[in-house]
Amino acid sequence: MKPTITITYCPKCHWLLRAAYIAQELLTTFEAELKAVALEPSETSGEFHISLDNEKIFDRKEYGGFPEIKELKQVVRDRVSPGKSLGHADTKPHHTDIL
Repeated sequence: MKPTITITYCPKCHWLLRAAYIAQELLTTFEAELKAVALEPSETSGEFHISLDNEKIFDRKEYGGFPEIKELKQVVRDRVSPGKSLGHADTKPHHTDIL
C-alpha cells in the first residue's frame, strides 16, 4: 500500500503556501510512490511538521527552521523508493540532522 504524507502547518503563521509548495514538490517527484499528500492546519501556533504514515520525518522546531526541499526529497525517497534517482537533488545534504 502506498504511503501518505501529512504536512501539518500553522495557519496563524501563514504557512499554508509553504506547505502547499512542499506538497507540490513531493507529489511531482513521487507521483507513482505516494497515495496522497495531506495539508493539515495545526491548532498549535508555530507548528510545522511532516509525517509519513504517522511517522515524523521533519519538525521545524527540532530542525531550527524549514527544510531544504532537496534534503526532504532525499528523506522521503529513502523511505518510499530507496533505489529512485533524484537527479541533481541526489547530492550529499548540507545538514545530516533533518530528522
